[in-house]
Amino acid sequence: MAVHWYPGHMHKAQKEIKDVLPQVDVLIEVLDARIPYSSENPMIAQLRGNKPCIKVLSKTDLADPEVTAAWQEFLERERSVKTFAATTQEPAKMKQILDLCRKMLPEKDASVKTIHTMIVGIPNVGKSTLINILADRVIAKTGNEAAVTKTQQRINLGNGITLFDTPGILWPKLENPNSGYRLAATGAIKDTAMEYDDVGFFAADYLIKAYPELLKARFDLDNIPNTEIEFLELAAARRGALMTGGRVNLHKICEVLINELRSGKIGRISLETPSMIEQEVIEMAEVAAKKAADKVDRKARFKTGSLTPDKKDRKEKRQNDRAEQSARMKKQSGRRK
Repeated sequence: MAVHWYPGHMHKAQKEIKDVLPQVDVLIEVLDARIPYSSENPMIAQLRGNKPCIKVLSKTDLADPEVTAAWQEFLERERSVKTFAATTQEPAKMKQILDLCRKMLPEKDASVKTIHTMIVGIPNVGKSTLINILADRVIAKTGNEAAVTKTQQRINLGNGITLFDTPGILWPKLENPNSGYRLAATGAIKDTAMEYDDVGFFAADYLIKAYPELLKARFDLDNIPNTEIEFLELAAARRGALMTGGRVNLHKICEVLINELRSGKIGRISLETPSMIEQEVIEMAEVAAKKAADKVDRKARFKTGSLTPDKKDRKEKRQNDRAEQSARMKKQSGRRK
């Protein structure tokens, strides 16, 4: 899925993060527990280097708990990374993040020096709500839509900890095409930048394979069909998403499916697992290698020209004639001397 949504303030935010990051002791990156890989900004990973990082898996009440546990184990294989799984509906638990910051920086915690933290994350992962919880007051504007926060601010959390807040940022190009669908399905991308039908088909295809029982229960179906279009047709009949003549209103039923997925009405669902992502990364590497090889081949063909054997012979003859003419001119020049 091609996502064409990278507002100007996101580009500005990326530059600000790069400028401030050297002052930061520990990074707090908020991820959507349903899509930890797809909601992880690769630009942040590049900028962070080996700086300590707490990856907060937010919205765990909407995610499959077994898959979330698998993601925590997977993410903590990376050096200097700790994970913290919770929901913003658990403010007391969320405040434990500050204790984890201190544990990751024992030398600084033992001194009187201030611990500088920075919170980052893509739009609509609960970052602003988390900031308000940590600060014990309403500081950041919240909203159930993407890109609410648009400016950076510095917040004193007390107890020797300051926090740099940053706007939620995506990145200009999504390398993994499936990530675009997952981001759209969970609401990280504004609805105006996506096609409901495309995202609905993607979600339906995934859910009938990964969570068939939840779909059966939610849409009151006896059996789950094998294809997404068959499922959407049955679901549309159950929900009255029909047009004149009984034809399925695909846009409406896809909208229903996406909204119920986002709200958790279908059940606790994760849209990606570590094993899925490992396979997708391999496939992306193969695609990238093929593109690189094709590019080299195109350059080679451009240099030699796409010649037929006849044209190639004529080109070689012209090159030989020019070489012979050059040799004669040099010989004549030598005689004159």
